[in-house]
Formats: sequence, structure tokens, C-alpha cells
Amino acid sequence: MSLRVPRRALPQFCSSAELLALLVVALLVAVVMQLAPGADAHLRVWSLALLFAAWLAALLGVVLCKSRRLLQLLPGAWPWAGAWLLAVLLAVLAATVVWWLDHALGTRLAATDGPRFVFGSGTATALVGAALLRYLWVLGEWRERRDALARAQLDALQARIRPHFLFNSLNTALALVPIDPAAAARTLENLSDLFRAALNDSDAGTLGEELDLVDGYLAIEQLRLGERLCIARDWDDLPRDLPLPRLLLQPLVENAIVHGIAARADGGTLQLRGRRHDGALDIEIINPLPERPARAGTGHGLANVRARIGYHFGARARLQAGAVGAHWHLTLRLPDAHPDRR
Repeated sequence: MSLRVPRRALPQFCSSAELLALLVVALLVAVVMQLAPGADAHLRVWSLALLFAAWLAALLGVVLCKSRRLLQLLPGAWPWAGAWLLAVLLAVLAATVVWWLDHALGTRLAATDGPRFVFGSGTATALVGAALLRYLWVLGEWRERRDALARAQLDALQARIRPHFLFNSLNTALALVPIDPAAAARTLENLSDLFRAALNDSDAGTLGEELDLVDGYLAIEQLRLGERLCIARDWDDLPRDLPLPRLLLQPLVENAIVHGIAARADGGTLQLRGRRHDGALDIEIINPLPERPARAGTGHGLANVRARIGYHFGARARLQAGAVGAHWHLTLRLPDAHPDRR
């Protein structure tokens, strides 16, 4: 591994998952060494080997965790080389101390051949440590590429702003200017908020900000559709401070309006519901289906939302949509950051 490579952060070494992985690897190495030809197969030797491996793994995890910040100050790939060198030196030192104490106290628990015991511990740590750190390096590189690809795909999807919505909203505002200038001004303000969110470089927002954007969008559509659009909101229980990607809900509400309410001669009622339960948030968007079967869409809107919640929340979030009777039901489930807070 070349030391003149782009910097990549060291693993945390402090999480329970990483400490458990280190412990499992150390125990497996100890088992393999005891199965080697010429090794003593006595139960006492096996027990001591496993105990020493577990203790050494815990010691390495703690030391690497505490020294990670200092190692990360080194340039290039030197933090990884420093972590490997520190692990090897620590293994040699630990094996030396254990063997010296064992023989100084006369317990005769460790191997009688001190140099061989110390050399074997250091060599095993060097080989396994190099392989493990190389694996973590490659894994980190793969994750960076995966995240960069996902980020690029999401940026491309996010850039697809529906032009007809802009034109319809501007036409609504222009029609209101001679009739109700105040309503026209509110429409333009709501429209500017929507496009400010859409063009924002940062994807980070909150559920409260998203609900406000949805309210602004619905205010515009209410002026355009008039009595054809009825709105039934029931999502006051949702936590407004929940971190949420920008423009996640608004496209879903827009689809319900465009393909449901606006496609019907008499319009209909848009139902917006939200509730908290079992450590999750369920957000439902329900709209009546048009009288005539709508032309099959491309599915980009739902694909966009699924990709974004998968990127931000992983498997803990999901999106379900489908026709139920005469209505289209969409349910978005998100993990609740504070399930115990009301």
C-alpha cells in the first residue's frame, strides 16, 4: 500500500461492532495457530491461548481507539501504517510482559520458550493486522465510491424540476394580479420558497420545513383548482425537528394533485395523515383515482423518493404505494429519531 495516496479516515475502533469483529478475528487466529502441526493440543494450552488472544484484542481495540485522533494527524496513508505498527509493537510488548510475569511468578502458564512466544505473537498480529487494515481500506474506498455514485444519481434526480408547475403557478399569480394582488404576492412568495429549496446546494432539512413547503405548494394549487381541491390534514403529531432531505414530501403531494385531483372533473379530497408508533413515523398521502385510467407514468417520482430515503435512512425506511378501491394510497415510513419524546 503506497503511502502517497489520498487520505482516508481510520475506522473508529471504538464501536461495539468493530471491537466484536476484532475479538472474533483474534480468537479465530488463536484457534488456527493451535491447530497447526506441532502445537500442544492440551486443554489448558487452548484455554490460555484463547484467553490471551481475547485480552490482546481488547487491549488493541482500546489503544487504537484512544490513539486514533493522533494517528489521523499524519499525512497520506501514514495513519494506517501507524495503526499497524502500533498494533505490532503493542502485541510484542504485551507478549513480553505476560511471559516475564508468568516466569517471574513461577506460574508456568505461558510457553517456556519466551522469544518464540513473543515472536509468534508479533508475527501473527503483523500478518492479521495488515490483512484486516487492508480489508478496511478497500471497504472504505468502496463505500466512498458507492456514496459518490448515489449522491450523483440523487443530484440528477433532484435537478428534474417540473417546468409545467412553474408555468401554471406563474399563470395563477398573473391571473390574480388584477383581482387579488395580495393573493398573487402570496403565491409568488410560496413559489420562491419552493424553488429556493429545490435549488439549495444542501440536501439537509427538517420535517417541519418540508411540511411548510407542502403547505405553500398546496396554497398555490388551492388558488389554481379552487373548490375542486379539498384538503384534510391530520399530521400534527409528527416531530417537526426530525432531520429530513429537502423536497421529499412535496413531489409526492404534487403527484397526488396532478394525477389524482386535477385529473378529475369534480376534483376530490386530498388526505394527509401522519402518526408515530413503534419507533417509526408513518406519513400517508391518499387521493381519489381519476375517472378514466391514467396513462402509465415513468415512475421517476417514486424512484427518486425510494433512492433518497434508502441513501439517508437505509433499510429502516420504506415507501409503499398502490390503488386501494377508488383511491391511491401512499405510505412513507421513516425511523423516528426520538421515539420516546412526545
